[in-house]
Amino acid sequence: MTLTENEIRPEALMAEQARLFAEDIARLMARRDEFITVPCPACEAIQFEPAFEKTGMSFVTCVQCETLYANPRPRTEHLADYYRHSKNYEYWSKHIFPASEAARREKIFKPRVALVLEICDRFQIPTDLLMEVGAGFGLFGEELRRVDRFRRIVAVEPTPYLAEDCRRRGLEVLEKPIERIQPQDVLKSGESISVIASFEVIEHLFSPREFLTQCAELLTPGGALMLTCPNSKGFDVQMLGEKSSAVDVEHLNLFNPRSLAGLMEACGFEVIDTQTPGKLDAELVRKQMLNGGLNPDEHPFLKQVLLEQWEESGAAFQQFLINQRLSSNMLLVGRKV
Repeated sequence: MTLTENEIRPEALMAEQARLFAEDIARLMARRDEFITVPCPACEAIQFEPAFEKTGMSFVTCVQCETLYANPRPRTEHLADYYRHSKNYEYWSKHIFPASEAARREKIFKPRVALVLEICDRFQIPTDLLMEVGAGFGLFGEELRRVDRFRRIVAVEPTPYLAEDCRRRGLEVLEKPIERIQPQDVLKSGESISVIASFEVIEHLFSPREFLTQCAELLTPGGALMLTCPNSKGFDVQMLGEKSSAVDVEHLNLFNPRSLAGLMEACGFEVIDTQTPGKLDAELVRKQMLNGGLNPDEHPFLKQVLLEQWEESGAAFQQFLINQRLSSNMLLVGRKV
C-alpha cells in the first residue's frame, strides 16, 4: 500500500506548522547554555566525532557504535517543559492529525495493528495487557481495541493535548512519562503487562536507557517490547544528512539497528526481530532533488530511478530498501529475558 508524504503531512497545513515549530525551537534553544554533554545513549562511549548542526542543535556520531545523537542536549526538565507547552503539538492535535486521520488509519495504524498481532502469534507472546507508550492521537489504541485481541489496552501519553485526544477515543490514559509509572498505577489484581508498544518515541528521550530499563521492569517475563524509530543508517538519513526530516531538535537519539539492539540487550531484552518498514525514503530524497537540496547530477543512478523513472521504479526502489533493511524507519522487537 503506497503512502505519500502529503497524505500524512498535508502541504496546505505545513507552513503554519513550521512557524509554530520554529517558535517552540526558539523557546527550547533559549536555554542552550544549560544543555549538558552526555555519553553515547546507546553504548555509553565518550568518544565521538562532530556530524553537523541543525537549528542550533549539535549532532555527533559515536565512534564505537555509530549512533548519531544530539550533544550537548536539553535536560529532562527542559524537555518536559517543551512538550507540555508546545504550540506545534497543539497544532498537530487540532489540525494535522484530523486532516490526515483517514490516511493514517488505513495506511499506518491498521497495518501496524496487524504487524503487532502477527509478531505476537509468531513468537507466542500473550495478548493480555498492552501498554502503548507515546499514544499520540490514539489511532493505534482505537484500531487495536476494534480487533478485540488484548484483554486491556492502556495509553501512556504525557502531552496534554494528545492525552485528551486519546480520552476522546475512549482509551484508558496515564498522562505521565513511563519513567514515573509504577506497577500499581497500571495493574489490577492478577494482571501482567505482556506487550509494550512505543512508536516514534525513543528518539525524543533524554535517557533511552532509563526508558528501556523501566519497560523491562514493567513487562512480565517473556513479554515483548516493540519499538519504532528513525534509522540513522537508512537511505533517507544517509543521503540527506542534516536535511533529512528525521534530523531535528526533538530527535536527540538517532540509533541504527545494531546500536539499538545492543542497548536493548543491555537493558534486559533479547532482540527477536528487526525490520525497516519505512515507506517514504525514496519520496523524501526525490523531493530534495526536485527542490535543489540534493544535486541529481552528482547521483546519476538515483537521478535515473527517482526522477527519470519515478513512476516505473519509485515504489519498487522503496520496497528494495524495506527488504534489505535500508529504510530510514526501523522496528525492533525485544523479549524480556
